[in-house]
Amino acid sequence: MDLLRSLPIGLYLEKPLTWLHKLDPRVKLIWLMSFLLAPILCNSEWRLVLVGLLIILTLIARIPLRVWRQQMGWLIMLSILVFLITALAPDGLAVTSQPRLLESNLSLPQPTSYSYVLLDKKPLFITRHSLDLGIRISTLIFILIYSTNLYLLTTAPEEITAGLEDLLEPLRRFKIPITEIILTLTLSLRFIPLVLEEVQNLIRSIRTRAINWQKLGIKRSLQVWLVVVEKLLENLLMRAEEIAIAMEIRGFTSPNEHRVQWHQLRLIQGDWIALGMLIPFWYARFIWG
Repeated sequence: MDLLRSLPIGLYLEKPLTWLHKLDPRVKLIWLMSFLLAPILCNSEWRLVLVGLLIILTLIARIPLRVWRQQMGWLIMLSILVFLITALAPDGLAVTSQPRLLESNLSLPQPTSYSYVLLDKKPLFITRHSLDLGIRISTLIFILIYSTNLYLLTTAPEEITAGLEDLLEPLRRFKIPITEIILTLTLSLRFIPLVLEEVQNLIRSIRTRAINWQKLGIKRSLQVWLVVVEKLLENLLMRAEEIAIAMEIRGFTSPNEHRVQWHQLRLIQGDWIALGMLIPFWYARFIWG
């Protein structure tokens, strides 16, 4: 099993180069924060709109089907599973009704079509509150994970670093080591494929040995997996030490002493259009959402 292909989470798509790749990383970061903040204190309809916007954005960007199908497929299944569990579970509202006698001079209320219980066919029981809660939780999981993954998919780590360093530039006045913080973030993003590669190599090494897990039993199987985890941590620490030695040789030893030109930032026409689209987006959020 190739983990780099079957689980492409947080990886950068180098080719094909879509119009999302060409946008300035600062603009994409602002849109990412908008998608992360927009679901806060909003109704269920607006969260469904955000999910639709992310799917439409993926389609019009012409990201290859093989990429977003793997990333979006399991996430949609997870969201649907969370929705079903939340919608079918008890809503937690202990609502009791107490009949009251109407006064003689009051007219009887007219019956309406409103019903708090939407489905009552045992074992299925769905109320308006449980349905709304299921939509909120499932859409929130999809929006938070997929919007972040779409940003990482279309933005190189060097571009993310350059954009964050430019946005955090005012913090240098408070003697905050921005360069070292951003460098650590870049190394973390670059370290994700290394971790997946180490896990993949260990899984392949176990498969080549054709271990009979049934004969080993639970105790010996756990011992084997403990050895595998120990070897994984040892390899990751060795990789980290090699990176640290290479950085130390190149002089990365003191805060804010080494300015690295990660990426040349400049706003083009598409960036200004993307920034202008934020106005109707947030207008719709406060008026309708």
